[in-house]
Amino acid sequence: MGGTIAAVSSNGTYSFSKPNRESITLLEGLGVKGDVHAGVTVRHRSRVARNPSSPNLRQVHLIPEELFEEVQEVGFEVVAGELGENVTTRGIDLLGLPVGALLRLGAEAVVEVTGLRNPCLQIDNFQDGLLKQVVGRDADGVVRLKAGIMSVVVSGGTVRPGDPVAVELPDGPHRPLEIV
Repeated sequence: MGGTIAAVSSNGTYSFSKPNRESITLLEGLGVKGDVHAGVTVRHRSRVARNPSSPNLRQVHLIPEELFEEVQEVGFEVVAGELGENVTTRGIDLLGLPVGALLRLGAEAVVEVTGLRNPCLQIDNFQDGLLKQVVGRDADGVVRLKAGIMSVVVSGGTVRPGDPVAVELPDGPHRPLEIV
């Protein structure tokens, strides 16, 4: 099971969107080098306000490129980096992964999936009505969050668009993703 990296993005200052880069460097236990959200403890403003000493389970944010195609069908134009993700993937069901899944990004980097990104009102500030598109319901009526997944860096390395992504599922019973 695998796919590819469509784009990589980072930003050294707080902003909703992140500019695309030719490459990003993942640092073990920290996140994306030079990115405002890199660190051992939480960096997202809302989480810092609650408990600044909490571990950073949101070091690297990944979104499937297929989400952009889905929202385009209902009139929204979104491209890689605009929803604040660091890594945009193609060909992987990120939302179907369990907690603890490992994603090998390129030749060296490995991230461990920690949970779901909680879609926030900033998405509607970016494009009015978009939040409803990234919070959907499955066939059983269960709420499904589609704004990507969060991870921590297990092994560092440089990641570029076009690099392969390989998925390793954890042993034992799989735990479904929850908001982190």
